Amino acid sequence: MIGDHRNGAWLRMPALVRAALVGALHGPTELLPVSSSAHVALLHDEPDPELRKAFEVALHAGTAAALLLALRGEVAQAATGLDARRLVLLAGSFAPPAVVGLALERPIERRLGTPGTTAAGLAAGALALWWADARAERRGGGAPSATRERLGPAERRRDDAGLTDALLLGAAQATALWPGISRNGATLTVLRARGYARRDAGVLSRHVALPIIAGASVLKGVRLARRGVPRSELPAFAAGVGASFATTLAAVPLVHRTERGAPLWPYAVYRLGLAAVLLRRGMREDHGR
Repeated sequence: MIGDHRNGAWLRMPALVRAALVGALHGPTELLPVSSSAHVALLHDEPDPELRKAFEVALHAGTAAALLLALRGEVAQAATGLDARRLVLLAGSFAPPAVVGLALERPIERRLGTPGTTAAGLAAGALALWWADARAERRGGGAPSATRERLGPAERRRDDAGLTDALLLGAAQATALWPGISRNGATLTVLRARGYARRDAGVLSRHVALPIIAGASVLKGVRLARRGVPRSELPAFAAGVGASFATTLAAVPLVHRTERGAPLWPYAVYRLGLAAVLLRRGMREDHGR
Protein backbone atom coordinates (compact mmCIF):
# COMPACT_ATOMS: atom_id res chain seq x y z
CA MET A 1 0.00 0.00 0.00
CA ILE A 2 1.38 3.40 -0.99
CA GLY A 3 2.30 5.44 2.05
CA ASP A 4 2.00 2.86 4.82
CA HIS A 5 2.61 5.28 7.72
CA ARG A 6 2.03 4.90 11.42
CA ASN A 7 0.16 8.22 11.36
CA GLY A 8 -3.52 7.43 11.80
CA ALA A 9 -4.87 10.44 9.90
CA TRP A 10 -2.63 9.64 6.95
CA LEU A 11 -3.65 5.99 6.91
CA ARG A 12 -7.34 6.91 6.97
CA MET A 13 -6.94 8.68 3.64
CA PRO A 14 -7.80 6.64 0.53
CA ALA A 15 -4.74 5.13 -1.17
CA LEU A 16 -5.40 7.18 -4.32
CA VAL A 17 -5.37 10.42 -2.32
CA ARG A 18 -2.14 9.51 -0.55
CA ALA A 19 -0.46 8.61 -3.83
CA ALA A 20 -1.65 11.86 -5.43
CA LEU A 21 -0.32 13.92 -2.50
CA VAL A 22 3.10 12.27 -2.76
CA GLY A 23 3.12 12.89 -6.51
CA ALA A 24 2.03 16.51 -6.04
CA LEU A 25 4.93 17.04 -3.65
CA HIS A 26 7.43 15.41 -5.99
CA GLY A 27 6.90 17.77 -8.95
CA PRO A 28 8.10 21.09 -7.50
CA THR A 29 10.68 19.54 -5.18
CA GLU A 30 12.39 17.89 -8.16
CA LEU A 31 12.76 21.28 -9.86
CA LEU A 32 13.80 23.32 -6.83
CA PRO A 33 17.05 22.89 -4.84
CA VAL A 34 15.32 21.15 -1.92
CA SER A 35 15.57 17.37 -2.69
CA SER A 36 12.57 15.46 -3.97
CA SER A 37 13.86 12.21 -2.41
CA ALA A 38 13.74 13.73 1.09
CA HIS A 39 10.19 14.98 0.62
CA VAL A 40 8.95 11.70 -0.80
CA ALA A 41 10.59 9.90 2.14
CA LEU A 42 8.46 11.93 4.55
CA LEU A 43 5.19 10.58 3.15
CA HIS A 44 5.95 7.54 1.06
CA ASP A 45 6.89 4.81 3.50
CA GLU A 46 6.03 1.69 1.51
CA PRO A 47 7.49 -1.34 3.37
CA ASP A 48 8.27 -3.21 0.13
CA PRO A 49 11.49 -1.59 -1.17
CA GLU A 50 10.92 -2.75 -4.75
CA LEU A 51 7.41 -1.30 -4.86
CA ARG A 52 8.61 1.92 -3.23
CA LYS A 53 11.34 2.33 -5.84
CA ALA A 54 8.89 1.54 -8.64
CA PHE A 55 6.56 4.28 -7.44
CA GLU A 56 9.43 6.81 -7.30
CA VAL A 57 10.41 5.85 -10.86
CA ALA A 58 6.86 6.51 -11.97
CA LEU A 59 6.93 9.95 -10.32
CA HIS A 60 10.17 10.82 -12.12
CA ALA A 61 8.59 9.79 -15.41
CA GLY A 62 5.70 12.18 -14.76
CA THR A 63 8.14 15.00 -14.01
CA ALA A 64 10.25 14.28 -17.11
CA ALA A 65 7.18 14.28 -19.37
CA ALA A 66 5.99 17.60 -17.91
CA LEU A 67 9.42 19.18 -18.35
CA LEU A 68 9.64 18.09 -21.97
CA LEU A 69 6.20 19.63 -22.57
CA ALA A 70 6.78 22.87 -20.65
CA LEU A 71 10.26 23.43 -22.09
CA ARG A 72 9.62 22.10 -25.59
CA GLY A 73 10.63 25.39 -27.20
CA GLU A 74 13.80 25.56 -25.16
CA VAL A 75 14.61 21.91 -25.89
CA ALA A 76 14.03 22.41 -29.62
CA GLN A 77 16.22 25.51 -29.63
CA ALA A 78 19.00 23.68 -27.79
CA ALA A 79 18.77 20.75 -30.22
CA THR A 80 18.93 22.91 -33.33
CA GLY A 81 21.78 24.98 -31.89
CA LEU A 82 23.82 21.98 -30.80
CA ASP A 83 27.52 22.60 -31.34
CA ALA A 84 30.78 21.09 -30.08
CA ARG A 85 30.76 23.13 -26.86
CA ARG A 86 27.23 22.06 -25.95
CA LEU A 87 27.95 18.45 -26.81
CA VAL A 88 30.92 18.53 -24.45
CA LEU A 89 28.74 20.08 -21.76
CA LEU A 90 26.02 17.44 -22.14
CA ALA A 91 28.41 14.49 -22.39
CA GLY A 92 30.61 15.62 -19.51
CA SER A 93 27.66 16.27 -17.21
CA PHE A 94 25.86 13.05 -18.18
CA ALA A 95 28.69 10.51 -17.97
CA PRO A 96 29.61 10.66 -14.22
CA PRO A 97 26.07 10.20 -12.83
CA ALA A 98 25.32 7.51 -15.43
CA VAL A 99 28.43 5.50 -14.53
CA VAL A 100 28.03 5.95 -10.77
CA GLY A 101 24.32 5.17 -10.97
CA LEU A 102 24.81 1.94 -12.89
CA ALA A 103 27.63 0.81 -10.58
CA LEU A 104 26.33 1.88 -7.17
CA GLU A 105 22.57 2.31 -7.47
CA ARG A 106 21.70 -0.88 -5.55
CA PRO A 107 24.18 -0.37 -2.66
CA ILE A 108 23.03 3.25 -2.32
CA GLU A 109 19.38 2.22 -2.18
CA ARG A 110 20.11 -0.43 0.47
CA ARG A 111 22.32 1.62 2.77
CA LEU A 112 21.57 5.33 2.38
CA GLY A 113 17.80 5.60 2.53
CA THR A 114 17.47 6.03 6.30
CA PRO A 115 16.14 9.24 7.90
CA GLY A 116 19.58 9.95 9.35
CA THR A 117 21.52 9.64 6.08
CA THR A 118 18.86 11.60 4.20
CA ALA A 119 19.00 14.36 6.82
CA ALA A 120 22.80 14.43 6.50
CA GLY A 121 22.49 14.88 2.74
CA LEU A 122 19.97 17.67 3.21
CA ALA A 123 22.13 19.54 5.71
CA ALA A 124 25.42 19.16 3.85
CA GLY A 125 23.87 20.25 0.58
CA ALA A 126 22.12 23.19 2.22
CA LEU A 127 25.30 24.56 3.77
CA ALA A 128 27.25 24.14 0.53
CA LEU A 129 24.51 25.89 -1.47
CA TRP A 130 24.35 28.77 1.02
CA TRP A 131 28.14 29.22 0.97
CA ALA A 132 28.45 29.08 -2.83
CA ASP A 133 25.62 31.56 -3.43
CA ALA A 134 26.95 34.01 -0.82
CA ARG A 135 30.48 33.77 -2.26
CA ALA A 136 29.24 34.40 -5.80
CA GLU A 137 27.17 37.34 -4.58
CA ARG A 138 30.26 38.93 -3.06
CA ARG A 139 32.11 38.50 -6.33
CA GLY A 140 29.22 39.67 -8.48
CA GLY A 141 28.26 42.96 -6.93
CA GLY A 142 27.32 42.59 -3.31
CA ALA A 143 30.75 43.67 -2.11
CA PRO A 144 32.60 46.99 -2.37
CA SER A 145 34.44 47.58 -5.63
CA ALA A 146 37.86 47.07 -4.04
CA THR A 147 36.80 43.64 -2.78
CA ARG A 148 35.37 42.68 -6.19
CA GLU A 149 38.64 43.62 -7.86
CA ARG A 150 40.53 41.41 -5.41
CA LEU A 151 38.17 38.46 -5.94
CA GLY A 152 38.38 38.57 -9.72
CA PRO A 153 35.79 38.56 -12.55
CA ALA A 154 32.27 39.37 -11.39
CA GLU A 155 29.99 36.78 -13.02
CA ARG A 156 30.29 34.15 -15.71
CA ARG A 157 27.62 33.44 -18.32
CA ARG A 158 26.27 30.14 -19.54
CA ASP A 159 28.14 30.35 -22.85
CA ASP A 160 31.37 30.28 -20.82
CA ALA A 161 30.78 26.67 -19.73
CA GLY A 162 33.51 24.28 -20.86
CA LEU A 163 34.82 20.80 -20.16
CA THR A 164 35.83 21.52 -16.55
CA ASP A 165 32.37 22.88 -15.78
CA ALA A 166 30.78 19.87 -17.51
CA LEU A 167 32.73 17.35 -15.45
CA LEU A 168 32.05 19.23 -12.21
CA LEU A 169 28.34 19.31 -13.05
CA GLY A 170 28.47 15.59 -13.74
CA ALA A 171 30.14 14.96 -10.40
CA ALA A 172 27.51 17.12 -8.70
CA GLN A 173 24.70 15.11 -10.28
CA ALA A 174 26.40 11.90 -9.20
CA THR A 175 26.41 13.08 -5.57
CA ALA A 176 22.64 13.53 -5.85
CA LEU A 177 22.30 9.75 -5.80
CA TRP A 178 22.75 10.18 -2.03
CA PRO A 179 19.20 10.74 -0.70
CA GLY A 180 18.72 14.32 0.47
CA ILE A 181 21.32 15.84 -1.86
CA SER A 182 19.22 17.66 -4.40
CA ARG A 183 20.33 17.31 -8.03
CA ASN A 184 19.33 20.89 -8.75
CA GLY A 185 20.90 22.08 -5.50
CA ALA A 186 24.19 20.32 -6.22
CA THR A 187 24.51 21.73 -9.74
CA LEU A 188 23.56 25.24 -8.60
CA THR A 189 26.20 24.95 -5.87
CA VAL A 190 28.91 24.07 -8.39
CA LEU A 191 27.89 26.79 -10.81
CA ARG A 192 27.64 29.53 -8.18
CA ALA A 193 30.98 28.44 -6.72
CA ARG A 194 32.41 28.72 -10.24
CA GLY A 195 31.13 32.30 -10.47
CA TYR A 196 28.09 31.93 -12.72
CA ALA A 197 25.28 34.46 -12.46
CA ARG A 198 22.13 33.09 -10.80
CA ARG A 199 20.11 33.27 -14.01
CA ASP A 200 22.76 31.48 -16.05
CA ALA A 201 23.35 28.94 -13.27
CA GLY A 202 19.63 28.15 -13.21
CA VAL A 203 19.43 27.63 -16.97
CA LEU A 204 22.56 25.47 -17.07
CA SER A 205 21.38 23.42 -14.09
CA ARG A 206 18.09 22.69 -15.83
CA HIS A 207 19.70 21.87 -19.17
CA VAL A 208 22.08 19.28 -17.71
CA ALA A 209 19.41 17.80 -15.44
CA LEU A 210 16.80 17.04 -18.10
CA PRO A 211 18.84 14.33 -19.91
CA ILE A 212 19.58 12.65 -16.57
CA ILE A 213 15.95 12.71 -15.44
CA ALA A 214 14.73 11.45 -18.80
CA GLY A 215 17.46 8.81 -19.11
CA ALA A 216 16.94 7.48 -15.60
CA SER A 217 13.17 7.36 -16.15
CA VAL A 218 13.57 5.33 -19.35
CA LEU A 219 16.11 2.91 -17.85
CA LYS A 220 14.17 2.31 -14.68
CA GLY A 221 10.91 2.23 -16.58
CA VAL A 222 12.23 -0.68 -18.66
CA ARG A 223 13.22 -2.49 -15.47
CA LEU A 224 9.81 -1.76 -14.00
CA ALA A 225 8.04 -3.11 -17.08
CA ARG A 226 10.05 -6.34 -16.86
CA ARG A 227 9.32 -6.75 -13.17
CA GLY A 228 5.71 -5.65 -13.38
CA VAL A 229 3.47 -3.82 -10.91
CA PRO A 230 0.64 -5.50 -9.01
CA ARG A 231 -2.61 -4.68 -10.73
CA SER A 232 -4.08 -3.48 -7.45
CA GLU A 233 -1.43 -0.74 -7.30
CA LEU A 234 -1.95 0.62 -10.81
CA PRO A 235 -4.62 3.21 -9.85
CA ALA A 236 -2.35 4.61 -7.13
CA PHE A 237 0.57 4.74 -9.55
CA ALA A 238 -1.58 6.58 -12.09
CA ALA A 239 -2.71 9.09 -9.47
CA GLY A 240 0.88 9.75 -8.41
CA VAL A 241 2.14 10.18 -11.97
CA GLY A 242 -0.73 12.50 -12.87
CA ALA A 243 -0.14 14.67 -9.81
CA SER A 244 3.62 14.79 -10.42
CA PHE A 245 3.01 15.82 -14.04
CA ALA A 246 0.56 18.57 -13.07
CA THR A 247 2.61 20.09 -10.26
CA THR A 248 5.79 20.02 -12.34
CA LEU A 249 4.03 22.17 -14.94
CA ALA A 250 2.81 24.49 -12.18
CA ALA A 251 6.30 24.77 -10.65
CA VAL A 252 8.09 25.95 -13.79
CA PRO A 253 7.40 29.65 -12.93
CA LEU A 254 9.09 29.07 -9.54
CA VAL A 255 12.19 27.86 -11.37
CA HIS A 256 12.17 30.97 -13.52
CA ARG A 257 11.99 33.06 -10.35
CA THR A 258 15.34 31.61 -9.27
CA GLU A 259 16.72 32.41 -12.69
CA ARG A 260 15.65 36.04 -12.30
CA GLY A 261 18.13 36.38 -9.46
CA ALA A 262 16.31 35.32 -6.28
CA PRO A 263 18.80 34.43 -3.52
CA LEU A 264 19.26 30.77 -2.67
CA TRP A 265 19.65 31.00 1.10
CA PRO A 266 15.89 30.53 1.81
CA TYR A 267 16.11 27.09 0.17
CA ALA A 268 19.10 26.26 2.38
CA VAL A 269 17.22 27.29 5.54
CA TYR A 270 14.21 25.22 4.45
CA ARG A 271 16.42 22.18 3.88
CA LEU A 272 17.99 22.49 7.33
CA GLY A 273 14.50 22.55 8.84
CA LEU A 274 13.51 19.48 6.83
CA ALA A 275 16.67 17.71 7.97
CA ALA A 276 15.67 18.36 11.59
CA VAL A 277 12.21 16.88 10.93
CA LEU A 278 13.72 13.75 9.39
CA LEU A 279 16.19 13.34 12.26
CA ARG A 280 13.36 13.58 14.76
CA ARG A 281 11.40 10.99 12.84
CA GLY A 282 14.41 8.67 12.76
CA MET A 283 14.91 8.98 16.52
CA ARG A 284 11.21 8.18 17.10
CA GLU A 285 11.51 5.08 14.93
CA ASP A 286 14.66 3.96 16.78
CA HIS A 287 12.93 4.51 20.11
CA GLY A 288 9.94 2.52 18.89
CA ARG A 289 12.16 -0.49 18.21
